[in-house]
Amino acid sequence: MTVQKDRIGVGIVGCGNISGAYFRGLERFDGLRIVGCTDLSQELAQAAGERYGVPVFASVEELAAAEGVDILVNLTPPLAHESVTRALLATGKHVFTEKPLTASFATAAPLVAEARERGVLFGSAPDTFLGSAGQTARAAVDEGLIGEVIGASAFVTHSKAELWHPDPTFLFIPGGGPALDMGPYYIAALVNLLGPVASVSARARIGSTVRPVSTPERRVESIDVTIPTHASATLDFASGAIGTVLASFDVWDHNLPFIELYGSKGTLSVPDPNNYDDAVRVRLHGEGEWRELPPVIDGFTDGLLEELLPLRGPGVADLAAALTGEPHRTSADFALHVLEVLDAIANGTDGVHTLTTTCERPAPSTGTWRSASLEETAIA
Repeated sequence: MTVQKDRIGVGIVGCGNISGAYFRGLERFDGLRIVGCTDLSQELAQAAGERYGVPVFASVEELAAAEGVDILVNLTPPLAHESVTRALLATGKHVFTEKPLTASFATAAPLVAEARERGVLFGSAPDTFLGSAGQTARAAVDEGLIGEVIGASAFVTHSKAELWHPDPTFLFIPGGGPALDMGPYYIAALVNLLGPVASVSARARIGSTVRPVSTPERRVESIDVTIPTHASATLDFASGAIGTVLASFDVWDHNLPFIELYGSKGTLSVPDPNNYDDAVRVRLHGEGEWRELPPVIDGFTDGLLEELLPLRGPGVADLAAALTGEPHRTSADFALHVLEVLDAIANGTDGVHTLTTTCERPAPSTGTWRSASLEETAIA
């Protein structure tokens, strides 16, 4: 579906904790404009509308019907992703959702099929692999800098949400957990680098059964944990590489890397996949020191909100570019494959789980969808 339009209109659905990173982040793209927002809580919607200077709508249907809306962005909590996304698809608009696609692979697959039947584009976070770090690492792999990639490791460790989030209950109930919370960044980064996963074997368990919440602004005192919070997995990639993934809310302190690739010629160190533009390092066999690789595309200058959330929006810009015929790198097929891998890690497997999905390895990004004035408009 090709669209010829100077600016693509975006509607924000869900005005909670993450929304500011999108309101501010989307302002940086010359080709996008925020048409309005809505939330089940009119108080949250009104507060967001006033803070970011956008119109507020009473419902998803009213927002979708507003003049100029092309893409609806779902920023609701993970457990609401399925029902909200279904409602958004029913409007006939293109849809982008925060990660994960839904709270489980079983509920996500029908939505991907529905979007295809309706002829609309459906995209999902994470989009951080589109940044200079993800693309620099991708170029290093594609150019054979470290030779054949034999293995990979990824360590998804504690976000310590109990220390800063006012109510992190959602992280310790179905739809949460380390795999579905932070894991999407890591698995998306690995699939971007190595291609699709063929099979997963994993073990998972609950660590601490009760989590005290200590942030001064807390709305709950403690959380009863009902899902596994510590998992270890082996991923067999279709490329032949073997990956090891640790995903845990029980690893508070460590000296672990984020992601490393081990090749026949050397090792590639990939930075925090929750960010866009940190340095990628390499150390070839026989070299005495690690060295930083020059970015292959300009840095995103992602900036932070006051809440220390990285500014978001490249995935929405990627979907908008796909409407004009560009590759859709953050597609629902990609996100669905990532989610099937995460599901297996989060719940553990009885033996080896052979993936029922696959996906195209996302096309390398040239960053052409970026605003020419990102550095000037990014909010620090």
